[in-house]
Amino acid sequence: MELVAEGLWALADDSERRRDFAGAVKCLEALCQSGASLLPMIEIRTRLRLASLLLSHSHNLNHAKSHLERALLLLKSTPSALPLKFRAHSLLSRCYDLTGNVPQQKHIILRALTLLRTAEPSALPPSAALLWSCNFHSQLASALVIETDYPAALKSLDEGFSAASELRLPELQMFFAASTLHVHLFLWDDPATLEAAARHSSEIWDSFSPDLKERCRGLLFYNELLQTFYLFKICDYKSATQHVNKLDAAMKEDQKQLTHVKELVGELNTVNQSLAQLNLQGKSNTTLREKQDSLHDQLRAATGIDEEMLGFEDKILLGPPPLDGEWLPRNAVYALVDLVVVLQGRPKGVFKDCGKRIHSGMKLIREELQKLGIGVNQREMDIQHSDIWIAGQYLLLLMQFLENKVALELTRSDYIEAQETIVQMRNWFIRFPTILQACESIIEMLRGQYAHSVGCFHESAFHFLEATKLTESKSMQSMCQIYAAVSYICIGDAESSSQALDLVGPIYKIMDSFVGVREKTCIVFAYGLLLMRQHNLQEARVRLASGLKIAHQQLGNIQLVSQYLTILGTLALQLHDTEQAREILKSSLTLAKTLYDVPTQIWVLSVLTDLYKELGESRNEMENSEYERKKEDDLQRRLSEALSRTHHLELIEKDRIKVDSLNGVDIRRAAGAPTNLDLEIPESVGLKAPSPAPVSRLIDLDSVRRSGRRKI
Repeated sequence: MELVAEGLWALADDSERRRDFAGAVKCLEALCQSGASLLPMIEIRTRLRLASLLLSHSHNLNHAKSHLERALLLLKSTPSALPLKFRAHSLLSRCYDLTGNVPQQKHIILRALTLLRTAEPSALPPSAALLWSCNFHSQLASALVIETDYPAALKSLDEGFSAASELRLPELQMFFAASTLHVHLFLWDDPATLEAAARHSSEIWDSFSPDLKERCRGLLFYNELLQTFYLFKICDYKSATQHVNKLDAAMKEDQKQLTHVKELVGELNTVNQSLAQLNLQGKSNTTLREKQDSLHDQLRAATGIDEEMLGFEDKILLGPPPLDGEWLPRNAVYALVDLVVVLQGRPKGVFKDCGKRIHSGMKLIREELQKLGIGVNQREMDIQHSDIWIAGQYLLLLMQFLENKVALELTRSDYIEAQETIVQMRNWFIRFPTILQACESIIEMLRGQYAHSVGCFHESAFHFLEATKLTESKSMQSMCQIYAAVSYICIGDAESSSQALDLVGPIYKIMDSFVGVREKTCIVFAYGLLLMRQHNLQEARVRLASGLKIAHQQLGNIQLVSQYLTILGTLALQLHDTEQAREILKSSLTLAKTLYDVPTQIWVLSVLTDLYKELGESRNEMENSEYERKKEDDLQRRLSEALSRTHHLELIEKDRIKVDSLNGVDIRRAAGAPTNLDLEIPESVGLKAPSPAPVSRLIDLDSVRRSGRRKI
């Protein structure tokens, strides 16, 4: 029977190399269902391999779980075989992860760690024991993050880092350091600790040799994205630019390498087919064999992995074995890079490139959603359970792109495009309300921004205040309250001004408590407007000048700078400082033109007309007034078109989005509990299970654990 087993294993190997995973499963199933009495070790290895294939290439999680439980039962009566016991625990942990059963996942991992601690030193080589320690502590941290037990997750990652240090594997240390930074970004309790975690991760990466950096491209993307989002959060955009540029260059290099690899794989497939035909005819060809070997060597050189392990077109591996897992699929990483380029460029007014990146990122995401069977009609209950997590990541990324698209369109007064994009977001939310729960407040905020842009200030204030009720994020709440206050100020009556003051006053007192300066600049902006309403012009001028300095030097948001300048120009004119008013307003108009921001241009032009009138410059006054009229006509045309669409009334209606009941379906556990912070940075990490040579066919190639089901 051993010879039969060896033969079926070999057939399964061949099927797997040809990406015929169903064929590989059939070979192994045939062995388990043969009815013959199998030696325990043969049955254990076969079932473990079967489970690995089912977990990686099917949705049959229950079948995989049955094989793993049977293997563990057989292993109980086997005193040795620790590597197989650990592998069974690792795969079963992954199975529970995919089914969203976190308590069982934690139980199986803790059982494995206990087994590891109590094992005789002679039962396992020290290096193998340390690798298993890394494996299980990584998985445990993942499970703890899902339960939002961040302190315990950090403790587990620290244990993993210690084991990686004992192994003297810098790439493994880098993984745990980056994961620690990732968890600190979730927790965000102590700025100094977070800064230290970011610095530690950077220092380890900087210590890598150029060759090791090249072989750890997945770690490069992981670390650079985490560093970028950390710097975005603290509003250090100047430092973030360096990381964004590095990410963009790495993505382009990876795309180039991927093209080369696909060409080599295509050549290799052609050679393999030719050799297969010759074999059937009982012939051989030395030249083709040599070419086959040469192509294998080129693939290993290009990817750092064996051809049998490829799947290269879908994965950016974190690093070489033992760190051979991925953080996210390749297209998700590419989409994230496109997103950070947009987040970096949009405040600066680099709209053309941002538009291209939004289109590119959304195209990648929609392709991946199609692969998961998510088209125009599918809803939450239609997603396979094992696909919920990755589908959630793609959907959240898609919403991020759509949100930035709306911001771009509203800035450029493309109201119809903005309507359609917000409606898209609403429709996605209606179909996936649990996965996209965190996006409801964002959609309400965007409805408010649209309503404000088209002059429906009562409706915009309503939606901004609704958005504050739908989020637990203090930052999001404060921003929406400020937006609502500005809408009330624009209404202009005494009651509305009082409501605006009620909103701004409490937030103004705590504005220095927020991370970064994004909230502070908006709070100062609204406070300055209120001071102007109260005719406290000198105080308003001082406050707004301080806000302008922060917006210009730290945020680099030229739309906000343009609006600050317009108000300050208006103030200068009211205070009869005409020369400063002229200088400020011309700068503001230049920025507004750069952004294609028609409303701000009209605002500036109207103030300039008043300025020229006061100065007696009748010619400038007439030319400026004529230019203002043309812009006003253009804006009115755009507004009339937008207000005539049915989407307009739907969006400004004073009502929240209505979502159908899911008939008791609850997928929060699998999709990950939502939070309302800035960006979804999911984490999916794989460590290759240590395994001695005799069971090399059972090496854990797909030990992927997902931990970052939370928003950063």
